[in-house]
Amino acid sequence: MTPLIVIITIAAYFAILLGVGRLASRHADNSTFFTGGRRIPWPLVAVAMIGASISGVTFISVPGMVAAKGYAYLQMVLGFIVGYIVIAAVLVPVFYKRKLVSIYGYLQQRFGQGSYRSGAWMFFISKILGASVRFFVVCAVLQLLVCQPLGIPFELNVAVTIALIWLFTASGGVKTLIWTDVIKSVCLILSVALCIVYIARYCGIAFADIPSAIMDHPSARMWNFDNPMEGSYFWKQFIAGIFMAIATNGLDQDMMQRNLACRDSVSSRKNMILSGVMQFFVIGLFLMLGTLLMIFTERIGAEVPAKSDELFGMVASHESMPVIVGVLFVLGLISAAYSAAGSALTSLTTSFTIDILDADRRLASEPDRLAKVRRRVHVAMSAIMGLIIIVFYRLSTDDAISAVYTLASYTYGPILGLFVYGLFTRRSVNDRFVPWVCIAAPVISWAIQWTLNRYLAYQTGFELLLINALVTIAGLHVLSYSTSTAYVKESV
Repeated sequence: MTPLIVIITIAAYFAILLGVGRLASRHADNSTFFTGGRRIPWPLVAVAMIGASISGVTFISVPGMVAAKGYAYLQMVLGFIVGYIVIAAVLVPVFYKRKLVSIYGYLQQRFGQGSYRSGAWMFFISKILGASVRFFVVCAVLQLLVCQPLGIPFELNVAVTIALIWLFTASGGVKTLIWTDVIKSVCLILSVALCIVYIARYCGIAFADIPSAIMDHPSARMWNFDNPMEGSYFWKQFIAGIFMAIATNGLDQDMMQRNLACRDSVSSRKNMILSGVMQFFVIGLFLMLGTLLMIFTERIGAEVPAKSDELFGMVASHESMPVIVGVLFVLGLISAAYSAAGSALTSLTTSFTIDILDADRRLASEPDRLAKVRRRVHVAMSAIMGLIIIVFYRLSTDDAISAVYTLASYTYGPILGLFVYGLFTRRSVNDRFVPWVCIAAPVISWAIQWTLNRYLAYQTGFELLLINALVTIAGLHVLSYSTSTAYVKESV
């Protein structure tokens, strides 16, 4: 697959994004950017959410992780479904009742300004790091396939791709993102399904025999009920999946912006549950593809790359593969990455403008000035993301999806703890000390993780998020004092 083919594929897809962005951003204002005007039909949002939950990291890393971890990831995805149901039942009604633009406004109403700022800053750190790691994978692949053969440095690669993403999200905001996510969902599913068909055909597997060939392969192992000390133990993965979904979807401004674009709470809840179930089957497709990639490497006598993230790209660009497989690989990768990065930039812009700068309140009577502030923040978020991608490129050693969830375990833990304590207790807290709790919780959680591994040989997996949240809740309880029942009923 030549660099020219990759460039043409990217240019064609980006032209579609620009066209959709232009149509979606007609008559756009600040309300359209932040909430989509709350007029988006819920089935459209549900389809968009499939693509929104799948980033370039998922596209690259999930098929590759089959080599070392089999289908263990599905244990966590099962937990995601339960997490989505909890979000629909508990969080969505609260957010709609309070007519929130930024979900972290709940913390201000429940506890005070310190808690509000803490939640907003933890989200900012979580999203800027997580989005950068996700988009780093795409930039690294483009570097290998296009930039390196043409002698283009990685830094320029990052600058150009970030600029392209900024361009199609600068005006339309959430409304643009939902429509581009629909396109992304279709492109992702088609590209993965067709790659499965083409790779199976090369390996001599008939279409009807694909399921049995996959299930007979050693990599198709799914359940781990044997050793509770391992990170892939079923109940650890399943329970962590529930709370990871709640934290990274229900308590994430990026994901909730889409759900808050629905007409009402009932529509949003339908969308949330349907998208959670569909995600399970889409992730299953990625894992099936991973097994076929393993079968392909065995047929040609090739070694699986040391970094599992490189497996899909290695097979797609192999000289024996038809060009269409390489095109489908690039199409799926950029459709996942461009939309996810654009989504992150929009949510970061929304949260920073509203939660940290308080610009929506200060400039409520001056929409033109608010728009200028929002545009400047959008540019700044793009620049920061680009810098983090470059740093991660120099330091990265782990598979990217593990890095994303490890970061999420540290940074979303305090957010999860704040919301759980606010929703399920009747107590208020000494608000000015809450930021210190949110800083201390990840540090204490790291110490607990290290101690368990050092002295008990216990491998802490993604349940680190729960430890972090529990430490946060304990800290909040120490700072708490009782309030009247009437106040609590009103606040929750």
